[in-house]
Amino acid sequence: MFNIVLLEPEIPQNTGNIARTCAATNTALHLIKPLGFSLDEKSLRRAGLDYWDKVTVKVYENLSDFYEQNKENISAGANLYFASTKAAKTYVDVQYKDGDYIVFGKETKGIDEAILRENYDRTVRIPMWGALRSLNLSNSVAIILYEALRQNGFDKLTLTGKLRGGPMN
Repeated sequence: MFNIVLLEPEIPQNTGNIARTCAATNTALHLIKPLGFSLDEKSLRRAGLDYWDKVTVKVYENLSDFYEQNKENISAGANLYFASTKAAKTYVDVQYKDGDYIVFGKETKGIDEAILRENYDRTVRIPMWGALRSLNLSNSVAIILYEALRQNGFDKLTLTGKLRGGPMN
């Protein structure tokens, strides 16, 4: 199981969409306060649809609390990758493994540069054209998470679909 970490997310619809992606991929969602919304907010619930009971959500008071509560997994070899437009390498330049954490910053400012400097060798970016600031947070999570899943053979995910009424001839 992969882990998506949102550091101080601000927009409830993004977090709801990310929760839905996490539910569809059996990925844990970690939310680090302060949050720009309450977890019972209607727009958050609406964006996540009826998937909230299908996703593991953990909430932390701050980044130190997150590190403390996940230190066993990290000590056991789980990697932390930090998504940022300021990274030197792309999200496909690393090898993701089961249990890894992918950290995303708040929508308006991303991840603090002090954190990025401490972890720059594990900071990844999504290539973009021109001088655009960034992609939408929920899109960024989906892009990087699905690359991690692809690298691991989409383990335990449904790989084939079925048409209603049987196969096409």
